[in-house]
Amino acid sequence: MREIRVIDETGTQLGIMPPPQALQLARSKGLDLVEISPTAVPPVCRIMDFGKFQYEQQKRARSAKKHQKVILVKEIKFRPKVDEHDYQFKKKHIERFLADGDKVKATIFFRGRENAHPEIGHRILERLVSELSEIAISETMPQKEGNQLHTILAPRPGVKPRVVAAAAAAPAEPLVPES
Repeated sequence: MREIRVIDETGTQLGIMPPPQALQLARSKGLDLVEISPTAVPPVCRIMDFGKFQYEQQKRARSAKKHQKVILVKEIKFRPKVDEHDYQFKKKHIERFLADGDKVKATIFFRGRENAHPEIGHRILERLVSELSEIAISETMPQKEGNQLHTILAPRPGVKPRVVAAAAAAPAEPLVPES
């Protein structure tokens, strides 16, 4: 008959015994017999409360999941004929997303005859990457897929973005001079 090495709930080895004897020992303590290492010779089994063991594993997995930072990929779409104000507006959104720790996929969307001039889209993305070079790194070179040209920007590690809202926090000057 096959024999197994048995370890009790405190971690001390009880020795090598037949499985029915180990199972009877576990039941007398009100615990379970769990096979830990089936490939060992002889196989190793442990006497433990299996329900409590599973609960503690789930608890560890939940706490590890809490401490994870989920990185999202946000997408900002541009057109080849983007106006300067729209470009700056979208660039500020990208800066905010990068400050939050998210990655940004900047996409140029071409329609119709715009597809004949992809260099316009390349210029927009190159300008964007160069202007954001202090706070972001480009993970991919601009790539054209179908009628879209895109690049992925990631926050530069260890660099905090410059504060844009500082000017808004300054007290405003009165419009009418006091006399």
